[in-house]
Amino acid sequence: MDTRQQESPSDNEFVTLRVNEADTGSRLDTYLATNIEGWSRARLQQLIEDAEVLVNGRSAKSSQKLHENDEIEVELVSSPTVAFASEDIPLAIVYEDSDLIVVNKPAGLVVHPAAGIHSGTLANGLAFHFQHLSSQGGTIRPGIVHRLDKDTSGLLVAAKTELAHEKLGDQFRAREVFKSYVALVHGVVENDSGRIDQSIARDPRNRTRMAVIRAGRSALSLYTTRRRYDRFTLLDVELKTGRTHQIRVHLSWLKHPVVGDEVYGGGRDKTVLDPKLKAQIRKLGRHFLHAEQLGFRHPGTDKPMMFQVPLPVELGGLVAILESEAK
Repeated sequence: MDTRQQESPSDNEFVTLRVNEADTGSRLDTYLATNIEGWSRARLQQLIEDAEVLVNGRSAKSSQKLHENDEIEVELVSSPTVAFASEDIPLAIVYEDSDLIVVNKPAGLVVHPAAGIHSGTLANGLAFHFQHLSSQGGTIRPGIVHRLDKDTSGLLVAAKTELAHEKLGDQFRAREVFKSYVALVHGVVENDSGRIDQSIARDPRNRTRMAVIRAGRSALSLYTTRRRYDRFTLLDVELKTGRTHQIRVHLSWLKHPVVGDEVYGGGRDKTVLDPKLKAQIRKLGRHFLHAEQLGFRHPGTDKPMMFQVPLPVELGGLVAILESEAK
């Protein structure tokens, strides 16, 4: 049996495997199915697709051929073990037709069930409110084409039909979808605009986080300064790729972490001196990141569609305080 190390810092198990001479030339998915007991090949292929599997520190494809001494890292993210159920969860519907739904997701709402989260998600709510949703996301992700972090608010599109899901998914994979976010960050950003082209992967020192890693998956974010304040900057950030926690990781790398981000903020929230601002940031209970604009081609008509939603009340309140102090 190959050398294996395991640790369990969270609900998920982390496994490291080293390929021996006998397995040289094997497909990655076949190798994992042989060497990881109790996990189906289909589930392991999904983990590979979700970039939960790294070969020599890089993301890979299921069909990748292995070489002797390749090091494979796997985060075994479990699927929910309970039956998926529809739930009467209020949804802010921005747009709906026979092919798709556009939703304004509030902060605090998880997009779909995952390890340790079996209910109360956007997917549960969509299943309750809509009879027909695509099944391409699997039984626990009906209609879900893309995701937002739990504490990120804003626009998200879901598919009602299999064809709509496929065509929207193709647009996301081809990077043809326009995704623009509003972020309030610590510090005064000097440039009016900028480009962050830094690869992202799991942080080798803390596998529950992401980090800028040279051998990671390519990630590109474009930012434009909307408004500068005394110790903060309001940015528009366009995502050109869709890596996990991309904007938060990129802005932290830029030394301008997102306000309210307890994971990547580096403790900057605690350095705010103004007691009123500090109290308002603490009151947010979330990071200041909002998916403000979403644009794509309609999967049925191929016509361009663009949606925009305002900042939620809690984020707008913080901006109002900054504006009043800037006068």
